[in-house]
Amino acid sequence: MSDVSQLILIVDDEASFREIFSTKLTAAGYRIESVESGEQGIEKAKTLKPALVLMDVKMGGMEGTKAAQMIKDDPALAGTKIVFLTSLGDPSSIRQEIDEQFTKAFGFEGYIRKTDDLDRIVEAVGTILRN
Repeated sequence: MSDVSQLILIVDDEASFREIFSTKLTAAGYRIESVESGEQGIEKAKTLKPALVLMDVKMGGMEGTKAAQMIKDDPALAGTKIVFLTSLGDPSSIRQEIDEQFTKAFGFEGYIRKTDDLDRIVEAVGTILRN
């Protein structure tokens, strides 16, 4: 079971993904807040200071990569872990390794494919929060 004090902020413009991830992560013991845009994500992160932000890459309005960088650049949010949510990505090990190196090069914890098994996503979140 996770540390219930750990708050996860989900930023995704698709309500169905926010609902699915919120339900699964809540069942795993996490506190969850969610918003539908990069701009809202930045504001919620400033207010709530989550342990982890799950940030959709492709959204209407501000792209997730820009919102994530703005959170990362805010000294008040130092230490906030950010993981990208994507429906993109090649599951081949070579492509996955390149994507992981790219996200880490920019100071992010990595990425999760929205199509991954929900139990694997919960496991990945737990691993990220423990590190």
